[in-house]
Amino acid sequence: MPASRAGALWALCVLSAASAAALDMLPGMPPLLDPHNVYAAAGPGKLADAVKAFPARVYVPNSKSDTIDVIDPATFKIVGHFALPKRTKRLLEPQHVVPSWDLKKLWVAEDLGDQLTMIDPATGKMGESIHVDDPYNMYYTPDGKYAVVMAERERRIDFRDAQTMKVVKRLPVNCDGVNHADFTPDGRFMIATCEFSSELIKVDVAAQTVLGHLKLEPKGMPQDCRLSPDGKVFYVANMDANGVHVIDGNAFRQIEFIPTGKGAHGLYFSRDVKYVYVSNRGEGSVSLIDLATRKVAKKWMIPGGGSPDMGGVSADGKLLWLSGRYNREVYVFDTSNGSLRARIRVGDGPHGMCVYPQPGRYSLGHTGNMR
Repeated sequence: MPASRAGALWALCVLSAASAAALDMLPGMPPLLDPHNVYAAAGPGKLADAVKAFPARVYVPNSKSDTIDVIDPATFKIVGHFALPKRTKRLLEPQHVVPSWDLKKLWVAEDLGDQLTMIDPATGKMGESIHVDDPYNMYYTPDGKYAVVMAERERRIDFRDAQTMKVVKRLPVNCDGVNHADFTPDGRFMIATCEFSSELIKVDVAAQTVLGHLKLEPKGMPQDCRLSPDGKVFYVANMDANGVHVIDGNAFRQIEFIPTGKGAHGLYFSRDVKYVYVSNRGEGSVSLIDLATRKVAKKWMIPGGGSPDMGGVSADGKLLWLSGRYNREVYVFDTSNGSLRARIRVGDGPHGMCVYPQPGRYSLGHTGNMR
C-alpha cells in the first residue's frame, strides 16, 4: 500500500476512534467519519457498495389508492406500478417507503393495514408482506439491531428485531401522534415528534425508555425531525405554526423558532450540508434555511401552487423530489436555482416517497435518513 494512502487510512481510523471516544457512542454504531458533519458519508455520489448496482428509482406510496408508483428519475416517467396486497377491504394507507438499516430492502409502512410490504430495490418489484401493528413510520436504531415502529394510533413506539421484525419491547409514549424522529450524534438518544399534542419526547435508545416530554412554543403540529449536520441541534417542522423549531437535544429545550411558510412539513438537507429544505405544504413552497445563520435564505414557489410533503434529494444533490400530498403529483426541483423541472402525475394521496439508492453507509429509516 502506498505510504500516502496508508497515512490517510491511519488518520481516518484515529479520527473515527477519537470521535467515538469523545461522544461515548452507542455500542455497535458505525463511528462518525467527521465529528463536524454527521452526514459526511452521505455526500454527493457516495453510494455504498451494497446499493451501487441498484437502478435509480423513486418509490411513491399513494396513501389513498393503496398503490406504489415507481418513477425513473432519468426520464421523469412512471416505469412501474403495483397495488399493495390486502387481507380485508379496508384502506391500507401506505405512508412511507423506508430503507432498511443495511440498505438492502425497502419497506412500505401501511398503518391502517397493519402491515409492512417489502420492495426489492435491485428489481423495483414487490416482495413479501408481514403483519406489523400500526406502522405509520419506521426508523432503525443506529447500531442496526432494532426497527423502531412509530405506532401512532396506539400511542406507542415498538422496538422490533431488525431482521425478524418480532417485537422486543412495546414502549408507551404518553403523547398523541408520535410519528417522526431522529437520533443524537452518539446514537444514544432519539428525539421524536408528537403531532397531536404539540410536544417532543426524548427516548433512551439502549434502555428503550422515555426520558422526558417537551411542550413546543408556538404550539401546533410538529412533523419531521432532523439532526443538524454539526450534530448540535434538531430541526422540527411545525405544520400549524408555519415554521421550524430549533431544539437543543442534550438539554432538551427549545432554542428558537424560524418562520418558513404555511404548513411546514418535511425536512431534507442539501448534499453540501449548507441548507435544510423545508416543504411548506399549505402554500406550495420550499424554504431554504441557511444552516450557518439559521435564517431563511431563499424560497421556491411551485407555479400554480401545490402541496409539497415528503421525499428526498437525488444522489448527486442536483434534484429535490417531493410528493404533492393533495394534488396527486410529484414535484422535482432543480436545487441550483429552485426551478420546477418536472410535475409527475401519480396516484391519490402521495406521501412519504423514497429516492433510492441514496448515499450513506446505513439508514436510520423514514424516507432515507442516511449516515
